[in-house]
Amino acid sequence: MLIYFSQGLLLGGAAAAQPGPFQAYLLSQTLQNGWRGTLWAAFAPLLSDGPIIFLVLFVLTRLPDGFLVSLQLVGGCFLLYLAVKAFRALRQPLISSTAPIETKRMNIFEAALMNALGPGPYIFWATIAGPILLTSWRQSAHLGLGFLFGFYGALIGGFMAFVVLFAVARQLDPRVSRVLGLASALALLGFGLYQLWQGGTAVWR
Repeated sequence: MLIYFSQGLLLGGAAAAQPGPFQAYLLSQTLQNGWRGTLWAAFAPLLSDGPIIFLVLFVLTRLPDGFLVSLQLVGGCFLLYLAVKAFRALRQPLISSTAPIETKRMNIFEAALMNALGPGPYIFWATIAGPILLTSWRQSAHLGLGFLFGFYGALIGGFMAFVVLFAVARQLDPRVSRVLGLASALALLGFGLYQLWQGGTAVWR
């Protein structure tokens, strides 16, 4: 079990550290709602990855190639929507680190939806994590669970550390908050446009 648990830790840590739209979203929400209101969003993969793993391991191989392209286009539009929200938030005063329960719930479901509408998790589970999970599970359910615990422990822990890190940076200098807010909005915009470009290119081939 230690081998698969260690593999999960390494993969989860690498996924959390790799820049992407989810990290940009966490940064945007940290600046808007504070770190306490955003930590819940770090658990979003637990909501979105279950159906993703099922689709990848049991369904995705039987679906037409256009499924991922359609998902990419929808996800790109959703990222643009999040970018617009982030740009609008720059005009509003930053709030304290305490966010209402409704905001916390919205954050985690919004983050889960964004994660489910991106092709990244599907590709990751289809090419890297999925084969490891299948191999370990076929040997023993305990080995498969060990891999999942290691992966999500490192992934969620990494996301939570990311949120706290930028919350601290926000408190160092008020100007840092504006710079980070602009950076997160531009990152969401860039990822959204890139995703739409990739999907559009695949459609016109």
